[in-house]
Amino acid sequence: MATKAKKTSSVYKVIELVGTSTESWEKAAASAVSTAAKTLRDLRIAEVVDMDMQLDKGKVIAYRTKIKVSFKYSKE
Repeated sequence: MATKAKKTSSVYKVIELVGTSTESWEKAAASAVSTAAKTLRDLRIAEVVDMDMQLDKGKVIAYRTKIKVSFKYSKE
């Protein structure tokens, strides 16, 4: 007799974060993820949504990367 596998379902929450770096957009995104990982559990996906630069007198002073981060939702 065949047994049916249990269906498992999960719920994920998605939030937007903005990371900054004086070096690159990549480091800005990594900064946002590493900061989020300190307080959120079970991070799953990070999607780059937007990138921009902060300017001062025509020079780049900071790279900013907006990301969407998903993590497993838990009632605990």
